[in-house]
Amino acid sequence: MIYLDNAATSFPKPVEVYSEVLNCMENYAANPGRGSHTMAIEASSKIMDTRQELSELFNIPNLLNIIFTCNATESLNIGIKGILKPGDHVISTVIEHNSVLRPLIYLNKKGITYTLLGVDENGYLNINNIKKSIRNNTKVIIINHTSNVLGTVQDIRGIGQIAKQYGIIFMVDASQSAGVIPIDVVLDNIDLLAFPGHKGLYGPQGTGGLYIKEGINLDSFIQGGTGSDSLSMKQPNFLPDKFESGTLNTPGIAGLYEGIRFIRKIGIENIRKHEIMLVEYLVKELRKLSYVKIYGGTDYKNRGAVVSLNIDTVDVSQVGDFLNKNGIAARTGFHCAPLIHQIIGTGRRGTVRISPGYFNSFDDIEKLIKVLKDIHEKRPFL
Repeated sequence: MIYLDNAATSFPKPVEVYSEVLNCMENYAANPGRGSHTMAIEASSKIMDTRQELSELFNIPNLLNIIFTCNATESLNIGIKGILKPGDHVISTVIEHNSVLRPLIYLNKKGITYTLLGVDENGYLNINNIKKSIRNNTKVIIINHTSNVLGTVQDIRGIGQIAKQYGIIFMVDASQSAGVIPIDVVLDNIDLLAFPGHKGLYGPQGTGGLYIKEGINLDSFIQGGTGSDSLSMKQPNFLPDKFESGTLNTPGIAGLYEGIRFIRKIGIENIRKHEIMLVEYLVKELRKLSYVKIYGGTDYKNRGAVVSLNIDTVDVSQVGDFLNKNGIAARTGFHCAPLIHQIIGTGRRGTVRISPGYFNSFDDIEKLIKVLKDIHEKRPFL
């Protein structure tokens, strides 16, 4: 199988990730922070080491300001629901994932208001519109760093400067950029950074995290055992324990540790260079085919490794099925980002999404192009 669905979950993982997950399960998968025996201490140490790796990757000043979650969706929900109160106003965009849109709609019924800024047909936000949308009660700006539909990379540093200037909390959804595009929470003025472990960081599914800047106070969303202050029936109010009740996914976090170390070994700039070379080649070849419609811009310096397309009048489900039968894994549909499809004109059909990763090759792209040509030729019989 040629796997081209890395925007959903990266696959394969570096071999070190598989090895360390198994090593953890076999040798130290005890409860971290819950015992003084060797296995518990080793589990705690691995989790702390992973926080350290993340802090260096994102230039986070205090590694204890990183909490582990199950995925970016959980991180976004913790941040959004933890910081907003009735009467607050939020600025976000129409290109956001449902992991942002749905919490905002949910909170709207509880007195939260929001403004969703438009983007152009390539998915880019005019950051000057942010200033125009700021109100006296604007509490948070939430931005999708890289679109999972168009690959659009937003100017988070410029947006972060605006947020800082106006004293507004800046939250970044790094679901498609963490591990692929450099992020510096200090230089980018990021207050809340939500990221998954299972995509560009090469960790197992069931891993993710949220960076909470010092001084940002989020409401607790979970209460339970933390291994700290256990005589008290009150939830600890310090990080990371405030948000890490229960047993952490130690094997998953151990795998995430190796995924981050792999990124540091290869170099984030080399990973990005390889992925963009594949995307650039794919788009160049597809633009030769009159029956293929490509969505999004072609500025490869400001684009992620995502290509959305359609083939003439062939339904996306048929395209996906044909690709699968020919040994190619891709995603079809609306990709959990409904509003952007109204802008690019795919509100009724969605798109076929191709998202190559570091472990893909030019040969994989060549085979994909051949199958797409076959779909066009055989479309009356699909």
